[in-house]
Amino acid sequence: MQSLSRSGLRALSLCNILSPLSINESVGFIGALSRFQRQTEALYHPPLMGKPPTWRRRFLCAMLTIAGVTFPYVLLYDTAGIAGFLQLSNRSFLNLNDDAVSDEIKLRTVLKEAAIVDNTVILTMMNEAWAAPGSVLDLFLESFQTGERTVRLLEHLVIVALDEKAYEICKSKHTHCYALKTEGADFSQEKLFLTEDYVKMTWIRINFLRVVLEMGYDFIFTDADIMWFRDHMPSFYKDGDFQIACDRFNGNPDDRTNIINGGFKYIKSNEKTIKFYKYWYEKRVEHPGAHDQDVLNYIKGDQILHDIGLNLKYLPTVDFGGICEPSSDFNQVSTMHANCCIGLIDKLNDLKVILKDWRQYNTLPPSVKGRHEHKWRVPQLCR
Repeated sequence: MQSLSRSGLRALSLCNILSPLSINESVGFIGALSRFQRQTEALYHPPLMGKPPTWRRRFLCAMLTIAGVTFPYVLLYDTAGIAGFLQLSNRSFLNLNDDAVSDEIKLRTVLKEAAIVDNTVILTMMNEAWAAPGSVLDLFLESFQTGERTVRLLEHLVIVALDEKAYEICKSKHTHCYALKTEGADFSQEKLFLTEDYVKMTWIRINFLRVVLEMGYDFIFTDADIMWFRDHMPSFYKDGDFQIACDRFNGNPDDRTNIINGGFKYIKSNEKTIKFYKYWYEKRVEHPGAHDQDVLNYIKGDQILHDIGLNLKYLPTVDFGGICEPSSDFNQVSTMHANCCIGLIDKLNDLKVILKDWRQYNTLPPSVKGRHEHKWRVPQLCR
């Protein structure tokens, strides 16, 4: 038992020894330690002068060898942790070959790095067409720079890239990027509203967002053609599990006849929302060719909402406006969406106008702002 005690003590001291070493140095050290273990065993257990070993001696030697060789590896894994052991890069991605780590670890890592204290993240998705220089991504990020206290929100934004080029562009412009693999599909080019690839893209999004909820994160999902001008959190309903923007808002946040827009929503992670996202995704089979927003319109009155106790809230356009129904108050608006607009060129034109209108508003003296006279000049091409 004396040799077992000493072996255990040597293994327990590995945490302090290995912590400052690199992975290669640590593995080399463990190899040397294993050789040292064998040599030590020989010192403590010399040959028995021709006397055959007993079964007890065989068992004890086997246990000592296993403890001396494997226990350090367990300690190394446990103390360093998955993220530390795999040496995280400074771009929210694991700095190793894609085959070496799972997509789940990558996603968990980027979400953890971007999350607000209450485990909320801001998510958007885009392809190469929207990420290209001078396209939607540049305007999207610019809006955070021009908004009121919105620059800090960029620290909590995760851009989900739908193709390799979009991911590379994201890494050059932003901190938190995640490459969502879509095998057998090419989403790099512009996908026009209601085309087959557009519909596929919306369902990939719904399935991805369900995974984020299952990982325990609340999220604000925003299309990239939404300009951010103020922090949204004060405008959300405290009791809402699932809160969604509207193309047309009738004044009642609980009225299911509001015309929804799936491009902006705030979802809390709980059993109710996870069940609803699964239900939503499954219902696509009953509505072939329909995108996520249409299917949500079909099911938002289903019994399941009552059964699971989901509190669905519709967000007012005065706070979360768009080209369909622009916000009526510059002093209150949080976002403006290039909705009711088909085609990238038209969107870019009107998004630039929205940004110009916001900048002009910010130049006004407080006395003029208080008159509520400033108006949006959109739609222009988005008609």
